[in-house]
Amino acid sequence: MRPWTQVPPQQGRRFVITGSNGGLGLETARILGSRGAEVVMACRSVEKAEAAARTVPGHDKGRVEVRQVDVSDLASVRAFVAGMVDDGRPVDVLVNNAGVLGVPHALSAEGVEMHFATNYLGHFVLTLGLLPLLTDLVVVVSSREHRSGRIDLDDLGWQRRPYRAFAAYGDSKLADLLFMRELDRRLRAAGSPLRAVGAHPGASATGITSSTGNPVVTAIGHYGHLLVGMPAWRGALCTVYAATTDVAGGTYIGPHGRTELWGWPAPARMSRKVDDEVLAHRLWERSVDLTGVDLAVSPS
Repeated sequence: MRPWTQVPPQQGRRFVITGSNGGLGLETARILGSRGAEVVMACRSVEKAEAAARTVPGHDKGRVEVRQVDVSDLASVRAFVAGMVDDGRPVDVLVNNAGVLGVPHALSAEGVEMHFATNYLGHFVLTLGLLPLLTDLVVVVSSREHRSGRIDLDDLGWQRRPYRAFAAYGDSKLADLLFMRELDRRLRAAGSPLRAVGAHPGASATGITSSTGNPVVTAIGHYGHLLVGMPAWRGALCTVYAATTDVAGGTYIGPHGRTELWGWPAPARMSRKVDDEVLAHRLWERSVDLTGVDLAVSPS
């Protein structure tokens, strides 16, 4: 597999990237900024994001903007969407990157577990809210661990089942891909030119395990990724490839290696569970019930 590093020029294109004050999101912003893109860094901590923004190419030319959003909090997501819609500027690509891994059990205001709230449900509301501004593409960042996911739509708060943080993470990442595929189907059915695609970074050295609440698990995650993972910029290339090349809607991109832990961007393997259109439809309807948000798109 030949290395893919020739990111097409992105002058005149505007990207919104959630969770871009560090890790994969920041590396995605840096790569896109280096190719001339305008970047909106949509982050929970404005202070951290503003410091990170100074490292993104184009910041000194006014091409990098920081906006506050906590994707685990739907009120924050709605405020972010309202601000973007009020401004009225088009967005070419939305990158749903923000995520948590291995966090202690907690519930969002909607009564859903925090992996599901952060990694999936907040991005569901964000995506559908920004659709009137979008011109090209939604990129959903998932994980190899979606293959272990088993979504229980009747217990999204993990209140009946013994809580297992990494199982909850896998569930949220399966939800991401079910959403990506269902969104793409609905966009095509509406005659929209928009596409939805997915990507995953394989094993990349980031700080995503920093909030587990367990110092042993945090250390294992941190040093394990440093020992066996790719640099964060290499993992981010899978997201960038999905966001900047003419891949078909519903495509999933990941590292090309046999186990998809390392490598250069290439079509990745999805669990057969992602093809379950009945489950995808039920997840969509449950998400509408929880959020009051549904798809509204007109053919172009």
